[in-house]
Amino acid sequence: MNALTLPDIANQSARQALPLDWVGMRGIALPVLLEGQRLSAKVDAGVSLDDGEARGIHMSRLYLALDTLEQRSLSPGLLREILKRFLASHQGLSDCAYLNIHTDLLLKRPALISPVAGWKSYPATISASLQQRMFHVELKVEVPYSSTCPCSAALARQLIQQQFVDDFANKSLQHAEVLAWLGSTKGIVATPHSQRSYAQLHLHLDDSIDELPLTAIINDAEAALGTAVQTAVKRPDEQAFALANGQNLMFCEDAARRLNLALQRTPGINRFHIRVIHAESLHAHDAVAESSWRREQP
Repeated sequence: MNALTLPDIANQSARQALPLDWVGMRGIALPVLLEGQRLSAKVDAGVSLDDGEARGIHMSRLYLALDTLEQRSLSPGLLREILKRFLASHQGLSDCAYLNIHTDLLLKRPALISPVAGWKSYPATISASLQQRMFHVELKVEVPYSSTCPCSAALARQLIQQQFVDDFANKSLQHAEVLAWLGSTKGIVATPHSQRSYAQLHLHLDDSIDELPLTAIINDAEAALGTAVQTAVKRPDEQAFALANGQNLMFCEDAARRLNLALQRTPGINRFHIRVIHAESLHAHDAVAESSWRREQP
């Protein structure tokens, strides 16, 4: 019996001739190697369909080209290599290739004072495109932090001052009495409100860079913000965190400006967009600020 030739429907002519911008797959489950870690990822792989007469692309060829992701560490060079394979397998059909990798980078962070540490997860997306020999890489990462409202801090201080006047007006002050008052709930009648906040960073890398500097970007962002959320803590760490928040009051506008100036100094970035979100504990809505920057061409 002669073996039947399997049909290739993708090679049939399109019923309506029309090019398409992007055709492929989203949410492919794959392990990836990033900064020495094997991480679980979801991958989007696609190409343009520039031949409007073609019925479709060969998705299995894109899928098989992704095998390299589990064997070699992620780098701009590896991403370019995979995108070239996408186009080589679709010669005559596609001029553009795209790849998005969604994962969570895990970094072990020490406590502020105690000799303990814990892991933090940073959602990240690595995007690459190859179009007419133009190769481009973008990074997206979300950095959580704590923010204390300057307005609520000022209002709390005013209430504490008023309570001090009410309790000690026309009285001879004794050091021990004042110290006890400061340590009591009667004295500290109000506290500022803080909230968990998020910096969403969208960065475009220089063409010359051959690494994915996610950890460096996260470190620079957390240093600029000053109050990164913690992992494992003991009471001295919690107290140090309260001190850091009290000395680091910021509106969302302050956070966006700090990040902008810090990321301008981070090597390998030629432009970025920042969005900071303060998930208000006072309001039912969020406070948001955005900022952008582009390196001037020489």
